[in-house]
Amino acid sequence: MTDVLPLRGVQGRVFDAYGTLFDFAAAARNCRDVLGDDIDRLTALWRDKQLQYTWLRAAQGRHADFWQVTGDALDFALETLGVTKPVLRDRLMSLYLTLDPFPEISGVLVRLKAAGMRTAILSNGSPAMLDAAVKAAKLETLLDAVLSVEEVGVYKPHPKVYQLAVDRLGIPASAISFQSSNAWDAYAASAFGMQVVWCNRYGQRRERLPGSPDREIQSLTEFPALVGAT
Repeated sequence: MTDVLPLRGVQGRVFDAYGTLFDFAAAARNCRDVLGDDIDRLTALWRDKQLQYTWLRAAQGRHADFWQVTGDALDFALETLGVTKPVLRDRLMSLYLTLDPFPEISGVLVRLKAAGMRTAILSNGSPAMLDAAVKAAKLETLLDAVLSVEEVGVYKPHPKVYQLAVDRLGIPASAISFQSSNAWDAYAASAFGMQVVWCNRYGQRRERLPGSPDREIQSLTEFPALVGAT
């Protein structure tokens, strides 16, 4: 359900990367010639295990960067599905560096830039991964900052990650609009004190977690209107 009432007092607009700006399903989709009917199963299992490993490593205090976590999760998924093609593994990992942005992303960021609004990414991705994805999508001139959890050495939803955006942008949490398609991420940012727009691309149910997104939209096409970028 879309809520079009504008947010107030926003000075910085911060976006999650994977699932929000970049389509994590694109890697497997671009290997349809090999995966065939396994595309959706691989995508879901790879993503689920990837997120589980970030949370488990954060809970254990055993951080490894997102490239390693993504590779470990892919290995688990391929083994589970009985896919034994080493060349495919390398191909999928390479494709993860150049994931397709969702169709509306460039236009949305152009509108925000034209309105003189500050934008940033705050992501679990490693700096190298994010740099590759941003450049492949030709978004580098549309973003003021790209922030990686590697600066704090722990994954979302740890509060240190959201504090990183506060510190780097130099504005209070309440003046940041945080956009994520991951419900758990949206709720955590809200609990931290940010204004949150949950881009519910995947028709998820509301979480039973601390925090509550301020707005819920189905596509980031709806976002500029929420911050007055007309």
